[in-house]
Amino acid sequence: MRKLITNPPFADDLRAQVHFDAATGQIWLHENRMLLVHAEAQALLRKELIDTLGMERARGLLTRMGYASGARDAELARKQAQSADDMEAFMTGPKLHTLEGIVQVTPIRLEMDRPRGQFYGEFLWENSWEGMWHRHYFGTHHEPVCWTQIGYASGYTSTFMGRRILYKEVECTGAGAANCRIVGKPAEEWEDAAEQLKYYNPESIADQLMELQTQVTQLRSSIGEKLTLPQHMIGVSPGFRAAYGLLKQAADSQIPVLLLGETGVGKEVFARNLHEMSPRKDRAFVAINCAAMPQELVESELFGVEKGAYTGAQSARPGRFERAEGGTLFLDEVGDLPLSAQAKLLRVLQEREIERLGDARPRKVDVRVVAATNADLSKAVKEGRFRLDLYYRLNAFQILIPPLRERKEDISPLSKAFLEKYAAIHAKKLRGFTDKAKRALLSYNWPGNVRELQNMIERGVILAPHGGRIEMEHLFSALGDARPAEFAINRDGELAPSAPESCKELCEAVLNSTLNLDQVEALLLQSAVEKARGNLSSAARMLGITRPQLAYRLKRMQEAAPAAGGVGEA
Repeated sequence: MRKLITNPPFADDLRAQVHFDAATGQIWLHENRMLLVHAEAQALLRKELIDTLGMERARGLLTRMGYASGARDAELARKQAQSADDMEAFMTGPKLHTLEGIVQVTPIRLEMDRPRGQFYGEFLWENSWEGMWHRHYFGTHHEPVCWTQIGYASGYTSTFMGRRILYKEVECTGAGAANCRIVGKPAEEWEDAAEQLKYYNPESIADQLMELQTQVTQLRSSIGEKLTLPQHMIGVSPGFRAAYGLLKQAADSQIPVLLLGETGVGKEVFARNLHEMSPRKDRAFVAINCAAMPQELVESELFGVEKGAYTGAQSARPGRFERAEGGTLFLDEVGDLPLSAQAKLLRVLQEREIERLGDARPRKVDVRVVAATNADLSKAVKEGRFRLDLYYRLNAFQILIPPLRERKEDISPLSKAFLEKYAAIHAKKLRGFTDKAKRALLSYNWPGNVRELQNMIERGVILAPHGGRIEMEHLFSALGDARPAEFAINRDGELAPSAPESCKELCEAVLNSTLNLDQVEALLLQSAVEKARGNLSSAARMLGITRPQLAYRLKRMQEAAPAAGGVGEA
């Protein structure tokens, strides 16, 4: 099959997909963030790589950089293939290479049969920035030098074809030719394929760096104990690490633990990890959701029942306490326990024995109790819905798990872990998230916390095309009318914040000269400090700034207050 495509019908569409966002300082090609850089600055970086690493190692690094860029652009071409034939869709790559200012590409000969894996391509390169700048700094070279561009062509074509395609530069401006010319075909059809492929594989310098990194880690471990997390406990934020540190301190003791946090923050995950770190790890971990059981069945579920204890009790059965013997019992949503069950639970915690319904004989139990709630138990105590003595008993060691909106640093590692998990479950090979999807994940408020993130990532995995990336719409389209008010889709199709009515009223007050910006800032600072009860670190987190920045603003506000007062008195 032989066909030349010099100007595919969708070539102009590529330019339409380039978006310059002056408000955020970002450039987008479809959903991929791009950079506009000075060619001379890029050339200086290339020169420094060559001077530092040597010609051969720099060539390998630059070739691999180009390969990664080409593979990324091939994803856009595969989408074009849905509405155009393979030959036209393939030409997206050369057009992108030209559009990105790398080199002007003109096809000379192109033969392709993607289903059969057959390919031969020959292209003319004009105005190659890489060849020109290499000759500028190093003079005419004895062999071709457009390494990044060759890597791009190989990465693009290999990804598009689904098999390894290698290109060689048979003419190069860096080697004295008027223009560059490249030829590409399957790797096995090149006699010197092994020689070329070595530039696409990481060199031994990477192994040396990994070895050094391992040594540094070992040295750090020898200096002081490093807080390590189990594989399914993922988090790097200060709030998460603080909560996990408390969990680790409680692991070796028998003290009851109360886990506090909003719905979906991972309280059961924390409880399971507490069990796995404790001496009880080889015995049972039993979980029960107190809010999910009918009140009339709570006591029988917790403490067990004897035959004939009530209508329908046709046989004796142990409760959750007996099943957890020697291990851990996790009471989720403990605030929803009825008062009668609360009294019996308190007795179990004090006496370490239970009585089954319909049986007056006490049974000794050795169980560690871990409770969790998203409710304010102190408020429930004041309202008479929760026993004060039980509250004191359960609240012996309290751990507060912060919501996901206060743990922005954890969103990326959690998203990556969930992506790997559900890609394996659904037998899909995906290449990660688009840049806009990543930005949307970080900007969303996550009212459902980690559980909502987990469900959203699974949805994205299911909707994303095989071999592609998860896009923003795959994640957030299901929100529909239920999308939180502070987030909406803007005219560019992006998830963006929209101000609530109260904020709009504040803006109107400023614009109508009722308030000025200094007064608005003072109101925000004072409100944050009051809400945080004087804790400047907490107030700074609410405002999205650092503690020193908050302290500086407060000091500046206090210094300006006397001056403002003097003017008022005059």
